[in-house]
Amino acid sequence: MDFEIPSDIKQLLADIDDFIEAEIKPLERENMQYFDHRREYARTDFENGGVPRHEWEEVLREMRRRADAAGFLRYAVPKKYGGRDGTNLGMAIIREHLAAKGLGLHNDLQNESAVVGNFPTIQMWERYGTEAQKKQFLEGMFTGETRVAFGLTEPKHGSDASWLETKAIRDGDDYVINGAKRFNSGMHAATHDLVFARTGGDEGKPKGISCFIVPADAPGLKVEFMWWTLNMPSDHAEVSLDNVRVPADAMLGKEGDGLALANTFTHENRIRQAASGVGAAQYCINESVKYAKERITFGQPLATRQAIQWPLAELQTECEMVRQLVRKTAHELDQKHHMEISDKVAMCNYRANRLVCDAADRAIQIHGGIGYTRHMPFEHIYRHHRRYRITEGSEEIQIRRVAQVMFGFTGRAQQTPS
Repeated sequence: MDFEIPSDIKQLLADIDDFIEAEIKPLERENMQYFDHRREYARTDFENGGVPRHEWEEVLREMRRRADAAGFLRYAVPKKYGGRDGTNLGMAIIREHLAAKGLGLHNDLQNESAVVGNFPTIQMWERYGTEAQKKQFLEGMFTGETRVAFGLTEPKHGSDASWLETKAIRDGDDYVINGAKRFNSGMHAATHDLVFARTGGDEGKPKGISCFIVPADAPGLKVEFMWWTLNMPSDHAEVSLDNVRVPADAMLGKEGDGLALANTFTHENRIRQAASGVGAAQYCINESVKYAKERITFGQPLATRQAIQWPLAELQTECEMVRQLVRKTAHELDQKHHMEISDKVAMCNYRANRLVCDAADRAIQIHGGIGYTRHMPFEHIYRHHRRYRITEGSEEIQIRRVAQVMFGFTGRAQQTPS
């Protein structure tokens, strides 16, 4: 097996670095209130439900516009949509590289916005959307003219998505949707919401849940409030649906196949989250080593003390192991059907999420009092990545998936190497 980064990706990383220095860092310096110790206050419209400030999102839009013009934003998107047909391996390496640079406009954590965009829902539209839906939504998603939120989680159901209580009933040429969604991300500025609702089948069974493209201003759809989270600002809405009527052609994919549709992007998103976790963890480790060499206590550098060395050595060891697993799994994701390696994706995701939280916590500890302040980036890194131990499948769900494969509960037993 070749463990070298492919030469084309190496060149792409160098080109991205040059672009960041020439185009993105100057824009960041012009808007430092969003990146220094004031970042949370400057970004958050506290008097308007805690949503992102319009001015902050305008800076992000300008970053994406520049990245798109330079040919980087759509790297992972099919060429027919202006992309480069980028691979999952390439995206894993790129996202790790960007996160390892630390906080900045090039790779903002809170908004999951980067110069190389992550568009996992593209697979949903590409595989399941009609030509009319693709024409209406895809280009607008890149330019920001179309903003699609994601409504799967409910007040009583998160990881147990097959038990959704939101229902959609056929009424002539329409469907009528009733229910509620929680942590409906992106609703503060969405033009449409992807609403998952049961249209048939039995409770607890994945078959029978469908996905609807619902206009955000549809009568009966209401944003009740925004949840304030550990990492602000927040775009996670509590949404109610009261007799929301949509035409039958608002369904994305076939009736009853909604959860299978959702799985097409969760695996790509999880491996990319894992790669970002490795990169952010490496940043925390690197900064801690640097500080330990510079900080003098009791007449000696902190770096001479085993209490400092050993935790960082263990983190670096785990970082190396998880990095290789992430890249191997990303490569396999390019070669196989995503469900064939769902257990490997789960391994990457939960281990990387734990790793970055541990690394950020250790960086805070090693930096002492200033590590605890918002003048340093570690608390922000921790608060952001802590969410991934819960969202998009909690770590317990990820471990459960690994166990399902190991013990043969999925119909595919884990094979022991001979």
